[in-house]
Amino acid sequence: MPNRLAQETSPYLQQHADNPVDWYPWGEEALAEARRTGKPILLSVGYSACHWCHVMAHESFEDPATAKVMNEKYVNIKVDREERPDIDQIYQLAQLMLTNRNGGWPLTMFLTPDQLPFFGGTYFPNEPRYGMPSFVQVLERVRAVYDSEPGNVRDQGARIREAFERIAPRAAAGAALDARPLDGAADWLKDSLDKQHGGFGGAPKFPHPDSIELLLRRWAARGDAPALDAALLTLRRMAEGGIYDHLGGGFARYSVDAYWQIPHFEKMLYDNAWLLRLYADAWLVTRDPLFARVCEETCAWTMREMQAPDGGYYSSLDADSEGEEGKYYVWQAAEVRALLTQDEFTLAASVYGLDRPPNFENHAWHLAVARPLEEVAKSLGMEPAAARATLDSARAKLLQARERRVRPGRDDKILASWNALMIRGMAHAARVFGRADWLASARAALAALRRTLWVDGRLLATARDGRAHHLAAYLDDHAYLLAALLEMLEADFRAEDLAWAVEVAGVLMDDFHDAVEGGFFFTSHGHEALIHRPKPGADNATPSGNAVAAWALNRLAMLTGETRYSDAARGTVALFWPQIQRQPAAFGTMLAVLEETLEPPRTVVLTGDPAGMGPWRALLDAAYLPATAAIAVPAGAGPLPPPLAKPVGKGVAAWLCEATVCRPPIDTLGRLREALGLSTIAPFTGFPTAP
Repeated sequence: MPNRLAQETSPYLQQHADNPVDWYPWGEEALAEARRTGKPILLSVGYSACHWCHVMAHESFEDPATAKVMNEKYVNIKVDREERPDIDQIYQLAQLMLTNRNGGWPLTMFLTPDQLPFFGGTYFPNEPRYGMPSFVQVLERVRAVYDSEPGNVRDQGARIREAFERIAPRAAAGAALDARPLDGAADWLKDSLDKQHGGFGGAPKFPHPDSIELLLRRWAARGDAPALDAALLTLRRMAEGGIYDHLGGGFARYSVDAYWQIPHFEKMLYDNAWLLRLYADAWLVTRDPLFARVCEETCAWTMREMQAPDGGYYSSLDADSEGEEGKYYVWQAAEVRALLTQDEFTLAASVYGLDRPPNFENHAWHLAVARPLEEVAKSLGMEPAAARATLDSARAKLLQARERRVRPGRDDKILASWNALMIRGMAHAARVFGRADWLASARAALAALRRTLWVDGRLLATARDGRAHHLAAYLDDHAYLLAALLEMLEADFRAEDLAWAVEVAGVLMDDFHDAVEGGFFFTSHGHEALIHRPKPGADNATPSGNAVAAWALNRLAMLTGETRYSDAARGTVALFWPQIQRQPAAFGTMLAVLEETLEPPRTVVLTGDPAGMGPWRALLDAAYLPATAAIAVPAGAGPLPPPLAKPVGKGVAAWLCEATVCRPPIDTLGRLREALGLSTIAPFTGFPTAP
């Protein structure tokens, strides 16, 4: 008989609905049961695309003997970390404090009935291996300690609570902000760069888009050529490696090796949203066709596989299919040979390494660029254009064949935060490449969020099948949505989007801002009380909510003239200033706020007839201007706040403002180019069809 999780909206929780474990979702019913019985809580946190979550589920949670021990000795709570990032943040940090090891998923934590952690880990096997005890042994030992040493258990939990209080950020009194952390972070990243394969550090290797963005901005601000080289090398190697899907587009979560060859095959919406924006920026800087192709294919994958009929974006694709990680993506050489012509196979095998030893389990190949197409074409005596067409044909045939396989599972819940990240990414790429279809996709997702998750002036965190799960949204949801709305205003100005941005900013200020210490809490002032109320400032797999909130509020202040927004942004940087000085590279997004606090970004407001704005917008959209907001306000778009309510003449005019000072209107493209310091930029001429 299904357990309580059958009534939940989370696909991850529903995956465990038929377990013999007496699971509870997080909530008062479970917590009250723990208080009533005195049993400790077993908290298990994961998500639907997580490979090791599936392994532990199959080995332990589906096993009646293991479930019997769990049910007898614990109140068992299952949490989807994507629906409850507040709980995940707290207990991931507690796990680090308890074990001095970084956490991950599945997260396995043991709590007292009043939610204090006293022991934890991640994956535990069903029998002793990997130097770990079996999960049943852990269950038995933890319960024995809980029963025999209640004082020690209470003390352990109390020490964790005290540690949470000690690490809470505190603003440095009278802190004077300066640019040293910006250069320090860039220098640290350049020193830690893998100079052959790109990326920072060894295996497993993550994309770290916050670091790449920081390096790109340092080049734009200071002409730091080594910073640009480090960013571009990393982006190129990722696009060539197996972390990128060379047939269907989009990036996997990370590479298990240091060479970007073999990924952990899950595909997350948030990774692709952030990387899409960075690849569009890299194209602006270089005009490298590789970066344009990545943008085109990632947008196509997003719209084809991740966009719901109502417009919202789904959360993730599983790493597994048919119970095996990567099975959907890997190939046997004979299978590829049978699908392609001889010329196609010869070319594709050389480009993707099928003529080399297998690089995956069971003598299989996962596609990654082994030799550049230009080099292979030359060795085969082919013209570059013919080689591109041949490889494009091979890729299309392989994708068609792959789509007949059993697909990985898809987590089809709609998360406000991750949707906002992808809306921002799609709108930005649409603006860079002039793609109306990508902008329409972003617009549809934004409309779906407003229709489903914006209820009576408040944002909800998640929905599925058009039904909102009435869970109040978090800091990240609001901050990312505000940033997405600002990107939409640059791509396609609509007064209603500006009005919504002001509403979202109001909720941020009223419900999340700490008016005493500065910064923003992860949960709202009226949120359920937990053992800790995080206020995170460093970037993680997603950008820091505090940093994005501060960045977006600072930008919104420039568009509205509302100084309390910029005051809150500066106060947020000041709050984290001591941490930024100690570890600047961990605060990539916050450093963008620092940069724009020290040197306020420029605003370009275009006014006049929309029919005449095309060349002006093309000039602005074709340049990498990370510290400039360009807004094209069509005639009759009011009512507008004073910074946007510029006089409208007969022709198009550009109003360039820096901080609180605006220049006289600029009436020619040449003068605007000169004012912005832009050289003549080659226009975009179309997407290449092959790598």
